[in-house]
Amino acid sequence: MSATVLIGAQWGDEGKGKVTDILAQNSQVVVRSQGGNNAGHTIDINGVVYKLHLLPSGILNPKTLCIIGNGVVIDPKALIDEINQMVDMGLSVDNLKIDPRAHVIMPYHIKLDEMSENIRGTSKIGTTKRGIGPCYADKAQRSGIRMHELICAKTFEQKVRQNIELNNKLIQLVYGGEPIDANTVIKEYGEYAKILAPYVEDTTALLYNSIKSKKEVLFEGAQGTLLDIDLGTYPFVTSSHPTSGGACVGAGIGPTLIDNCIGIAKAYTTRVGKGPFPTELLDETGELIRQKGNEFGTTTGRPRRCGWFDTVILKYSVRTSGLTKMVVNKLDTLSGIGNLKICTGYKINDDIITEFPADLPTLELCSPIYEEFDGWDDDISNVKSFAGLPEAAKRYINRIEQLCSVPVWMIGVGPDRNQNIIR
Repeated sequence: MSATVLIGAQWGDEGKGKVTDILAQNSQVVVRSQGGNNAGHTIDINGVVYKLHLLPSGILNPKTLCIIGNGVVIDPKALIDEINQMVDMGLSVDNLKIDPRAHVIMPYHIKLDEMSENIRGTSKIGTTKRGIGPCYADKAQRSGIRMHELICAKTFEQKVRQNIELNNKLIQLVYGGEPIDANTVIKEYGEYAKILAPYVEDTTALLYNSIKSKKEVLFEGAQGTLLDIDLGTYPFVTSSHPTSGGACVGAGIGPTLIDNCIGIAKAYTTRVGKGPFPTELLDETGELIRQKGNEFGTTTGRPRRCGWFDTVILKYSVRTSGLTKMVVNKLDTLSGIGNLKICTGYKINDDIITEFPADLPTLELCSPIYEEFDGWDDDISNVKSFAGLPEAAKRYINRIEQLCSVPVWMIGVGPDRNQNIIR
């Protein structure tokens, strides 16, 4: 039996899709357990680029059972568009299953997300405005609509009318927006229900039985540790738990069924949206990394903020998710950058800290403490072994491994699924 959780060890966008695709080739089950279509995985296979938002990356392998778990929030239109895109590209989605407990993103969630973000002014969080947060809020206050209700027309209509009546008051009286028409929503979502109903099945049972029958199972993460609603840089976080514990809750299985937890990081650090970023580079080097690494969001197209590798963050991910090994992606981006830096701690006035702070005011005061390294100019995109890397690149990876106390198992040297070094 081997059940592996794959998580982002930074602020997301670490290249989880590519690694998931690689591992999914030997996995019989791939599970998406949290988030919604605010996430995105880009996979490059022989020059063909697949952009996934809700579908598990295992969907590219027709023999892999792909599960959207109970912890995911689903925009039916976005999911159907993605399914149609896969079919148009010649791929089957017959291997997809959706848990009936997963919550449904409704039009009022999207509208409230946009209006609440706009009203924040200079205090914007940086939400994708796709209704993720309001959907999770309804889930927490027990007024949400789940997939099993979406595909039951009578129950769905009853709940939609009740929820829209309440949310229209909020939309009109608080935000000054136009009300949502319940009849239009019921008709539109009724069509979505017909399309998605065949995919709905109790995935917690499927998953448990798969693990017990010793199948290879992969839990695919979205976003990253520093975006966790509890453990991240709150309030500049997502609305779910992109940590290993979140995978258990969001897929409906116990932690004793997990064997390995792999954390994925870039060879540098990026984040999208607002919030403190101690190693951020607001200079030509930061822009060079952004352009060389094509650091623009899969879902939003927003330019990502770029900075040096931060081991304070990585050690935090190791501790909070119990990482057993690491993947370091995009090492090739650093070729030709010049001398490199790794953050080993933070300085606050005269104090040095090596643990990631819990509160934003403290984090905002942190200045990075760096170790400097020689860079390399060689093109490493076709290197197949660790021994084949330039000495400077090997020293860089070895130091990351030492500082984080977790073995670096895979190194990404390009976007394609074959551009990797396995150690």
